[in-house]
Amino acid sequence: MPLLANRVTVTVHASDPLSRAGVISHLQHQPTVEVLRESRDTRETDGRPADPTVAVMLVDQVDDTASAELRRVVRGGEQRVVLIARELREPDLLTVVEYGVRAILWRHQATEQRLLKAVHSAARGEGELPPDLISRLLVQVGRLRRSETTSASAGSSSAAPLFGMAPREVDVLRLVAEGLDTRQISEKLAYSERTVKNILHALMTRLQLTNRAHAVAYALREGYI
Repeated sequence: MPLLANRVTVTVHASDPLSRAGVISHLQHQPTVEVLRESRDTRETDGRPADPTVAVMLVDQVDDTASAELRRVVRGGEQRVVLIARELREPDLLTVVEYGVRAILWRHQATEQRLLKAVHSAARGEGELPPDLISRLLVQVGRLRRSETTSASAGSSSAAPLFGMAPREVDVLRLVAEGLDTRQISEKLAYSERTVKNILHALMTRLQLTNRAHAVAYALREGYI
């Protein structure tokens, strides 16, 4: 494992104080790591600079609360995230990757050495996934690629990104949010009704959204509209 020139500063995030204390105890004696007791603590020790901050997050599962905290951490500038999870459903895989998670550890496998290795990998901008998650993620990406191909062949003007939303998708959702139906959207954007339906279907499939209201809520939450 390549050595880093400076120590890695680490913040630890967990809803359970005991779990947070456990991770801190794993890392605080490591000479290559500087654990910040508070997430906003930016102090340096011994006058030595540190590498970019790595945020270690502990969750049981990626529910709404965990997703909100993950977004907060990423938007706060701590974009190199190590996620320790008890369980992770298939739809959650792409979600956490989209949010900037660099490494994932199963909670029952998070030994001191594995955690340290994941922190170092994240600090270098590399990824670290359990073998069983790699195969599941590849399956998910394959499904999305096929969805993109189907959407493009259905007459879309540009291919959708793997994550996030393409401009045409934002345009459609903005009109959905205004209360327009498929026919009105097609007239407004000079698309066929079938194209509008294909755009929405591909978007909801790619981002695991259940219906149009869910898609609008996602777009609002992520700042697209």
